[in-house]
Amino acid sequence: MKHRFPRRGLIGAVLALGLCACGSSGTSHDSAGSGPITWASFKDPTGTLLKIVNSWNSSHPDTKVTLVDLPEAADAQRQQLVQNAQIKSTAYDVVTLDAVWTAEFAANRWVDPITGLDTGGFLGPSLRTGQYRGKLYAAPWLTGAGLLYYRTDLLKKAGIAKPPTTWQELTDDCAKVRKTADIGCYAGQYDKYEGLTVNVTEAIGSAGGHVLDASGKPALNTPEALAGLRFLTDGFKNGLIPKAALTYQEENGRRAFEAGELLFHRNWAYVHSLASKTDGSSKVAGKFDVAPLPGRTGPGVSTLGGNNVAISAFSKHKKTALDFTRYVTGQEAEKTFGLGSAYPMSRAALYSDPALVKAQPYLPTLATSIQNAQPRPEAVRYGDVTAAIQEAAYAALRGQQSPEQALAGLQAKLGPLAAN
Repeated sequence: MKHRFPRRGLIGAVLALGLCACGSSGTSHDSAGSGPITWASFKDPTGTLLKIVNSWNSSHPDTKVTLVDLPEAADAQRQQLVQNAQIKSTAYDVVTLDAVWTAEFAANRWVDPITGLDTGGFLGPSLRTGQYRGKLYAAPWLTGAGLLYYRTDLLKKAGIAKPPTTWQELTDDCAKVRKTADIGCYAGQYDKYEGLTVNVTEAIGSAGGHVLDASGKPALNTPEALAGLRFLTDGFKNGLIPKAALTYQEENGRRAFEAGELLFHRNWAYVHSLASKTDGSSKVAGKFDVAPLPGRTGPGVSTLGGNNVAISAFSKHKKTALDFTRYVTGQEAEKTFGLGSAYPMSRAALYSDPALVKAQPYLPTLATSIQNAQPRPEAVRYGDVTAAIQEAAYAALRGQQSPEQALAGLQAKLGPLAAN
């Protein structure tokens, strides 16, 4: 998925202890050969990712890395990686995994456990997303959590001194602003794709509920889960959320906020730098700020986002793959990528780096959100789990089912899917 760095005290709180050829797994990283490798990752529009790869290649002429762009949508990225893994393709040596795919790829032995990586400097929540059954299968790289973007100028004009911390405050603030401004109130990502799973999980968590309980069983038959989904369904009914948001993915919502069409907007950290541009592409530059997401009775719960780096079980050059994984998740490369792309990184020390804090002044707020974030449902059959969530939630948002009906059906469907 797409993605304020904490003060030193906060850091301490969150620091953690294509072409097809066939291959086979079981070779250790240290004994496997060195040689050129391919890294399959998401497309980086800033070009910073390619800059990091070129830096590696200039000093490693015999073990160069070729960067392959995956599709833009997370669902399509997963599908392409799964298809390659299922046929034991050697086309990819290093792969970028959404933080929630770890269990699926590890359980199916599509990626190898990562050994020999010093994990002491990673943020705790980020590190845990790369682990499965006590072993590290994906090195933490990007991390992040959802943020509430809000129009400071319009809140100030309406006499509102601070951003909302509850859903009711958000609703009340919108009503006050709308007395003098014709503007949409709030939107997140509600198209039928992975972003919908993120937003529904956040809403349920922000009402005190869970999609799966601590034992991995569905927990949707609770008042809290119902309150979370109702916040979204009621929002579409009463005009809190514009009807157009039923088609919103990250970029649709970003463009709407930058065009001045939304008072509040839930999105990832990457939006901040784009909305701040003064080249005319954003009408809200200098007129917005960010805050943690609001919840039912107090600050809400964000879904933990991020992307990690894993080594394909079918790579023929696993030593180089491990060396490159260490490099790209190391502090120097992470700082370079953070400065060039505005994606928040997983190395805790970077959160107090003066250059990063100056370039990304929202980072302290993001750090708070990361500290309190919760992962999406963790399951080996995650593709089926997220598809079921999207199906049920989208039907409820469109008014085709009541929230009660949608959750009851989802509760029954997730039972056999969620078992690891």
